[in-house]
Amino acid sequence: MVVGWSILIPLGMVVARFFKVWPGQRWPAVLDSPTWWRLHVVLQSLGVVVMSLGVLLAWGRGVEGSTLALWHHRAGWVLIAVGWLQVAGGVLRGSKGGPTAADLRGDHYDMTRRRLAFELVHKTLGWTALPVVVGTTAAGLVMLDAPRWMAVLIGGWWQALAAAFAVLQASGRCLDTYQAIWGPDPRHPGNARKPVGWRVARRPHVHGDT
Repeated sequence: MVVGWSILIPLGMVVARFFKVWPGQRWPAVLDSPTWWRLHVVLQSLGVVVMSLGVLLAWGRGVEGSTLALWHHRAGWVLIAVGWLQVAGGVLRGSKGGPTAADLRGDHYDMTRRRLAFELVHKTLGWTALPVVVGTTAAGLVMLDAPRWMAVLIGGWWQALAAAFAVLQASGRCLDTYQAIWGPDPRHPGNARKPVGWRVARRPHVHGDT
């Protein structure tokens, strides 16, 4: 569960938020880098699979009887549900569309209600789950009276992730997915809408950009 929810899934979230334009990519002359998407899918999929294997290993072996144990179990099931809901949301996110697609019209290119709902739910569920992950992991360590080095190692990992997040956010790398794929040209309909999410950057259109 720690490998899935504390390592793989957060890394996939960082990639999706900050690396839609890959380092070295000459954006907006070069658009729609597939690297971030592939990494995001691989990391999140592996995270959900590992999480599910963790459930099977822990099935019937939980520590019962304490308020902390009850909270840990309930929070754990919430996280399992969130993980699989994210998978289902990704499958149901709708079509892409756009100038490079066979059909220009698409849920993402047109930013339909379906796409807007997907982005709002997907991002909200993902980021609000992380504090629950930290609390659930800490509760599990206390319940099992885990060695001190485990808490130090896991705590240090989360601090490193938080520091990387702060640096990447401050550097302006959180570019809107729509612009990362199709550029800032106002002729693309999604550029007329406010991006979904907290402090997601939009770049102004410069004459000659795609």
